[in-house]
Amino acid sequence: MVNELLRTAAESRLDYVVNGKTRHLPFMSDAEKLSLERKAEELNERKTLAIKGSSKIKVTDIKERGDFREVQYILHEKWLIQNDDSFYLEEKIVRRLASLTDTEVLEDLAESRPEVHQDFEAFDDEDLERKGFYYDRMAAVQYAERWWNSHNSQYKNFDVNCTNFVSQCLRSGGAQMRGYPGKGTGWWMQNNTWSYSWAVAHSMNLFLPRSKTGLRGIKVGSAEELRPGDVVCYDFEGDGRFDHTTFVVAKDKNNMPLVNAQTSNSRMRYWSYKDSTAYTPNIRYSFYRIQDDSEKS
Repeated sequence: MVNELLRTAAESRLDYVVNGKTRHLPFMSDAEKLSLERKAEELNERKTLAIKGSSKIKVTDIKERGDFREVQYILHEKWLIQNDDSFYLEEKIVRRLASLTDTEVLEDLAESRPEVHQDFEAFDDEDLERKGFYYDRMAAVQYAERWWNSHNSQYKNFDVNCTNFVSQCLRSGGAQMRGYPGKGTGWWMQNNTWSYSWAVAHSMNLFLPRSKTGLRGIKVGSAEELRPGDVVCYDFEGDGRFDHTTFVVAKDKNNMPLVNAQTSNSRMRYWSYKDSTAYTPNIRYSFYRIQDDSEKS
């Protein structure tokens, strides 16, 4: 009965995006309803169709709470997206918490795991060993596709793992760690500790344009200028503190980035994140073209 009720709730969300069908969804938060509306609107603006959707549910915990049950579960959603004459599979995996009776879903929410804010400290590139950096974008994208929904045991995993995941992708592309052991210095993970820039979204957003050697990013003015292997940083509230980081793995037929990410594990997601419940009209983005020693800014 639990799985059946959760499956009905999941199908309701899919129907809204794929078929434009609205149902009575009293269990859904206003924020999630708005996120579905924005996703449907954006697909229409892109002249792109979600032609089919599917979902899988894995219950991880059930607690009896008197007249209802509290259920923790993992929801894996897939959409087959048609963009002009091409197709791709978009995926999203979210941990959710639902309250259920025997006959209905009372509430069904995505678990919230806010970013931990830590400040990035300035560093002097002249004091760091200069090594040639030649970025293998294909290897970085292959890593992002391999690990978007799993944990590489070579690295520590965090509850908020978005920037750690992007750092791993960049490392797989040939970026060399440097700055250990100063947490506010360089970019590194070593001996069960790490720099702020490796694992904190706000710190990576500050590090990439400041870095002058090795791993570095050139800030560009629009998403269209990005290529697979580049990085997008998100300030959802527009308050100057960046909260999220994603990794570009492909471009759609409109030359817009599709990204992979963790925390809410996502694959081939449209870069704007308008379908996120964290999205606000004040959102700000930073677009970083990763630069190596084979090209000039």
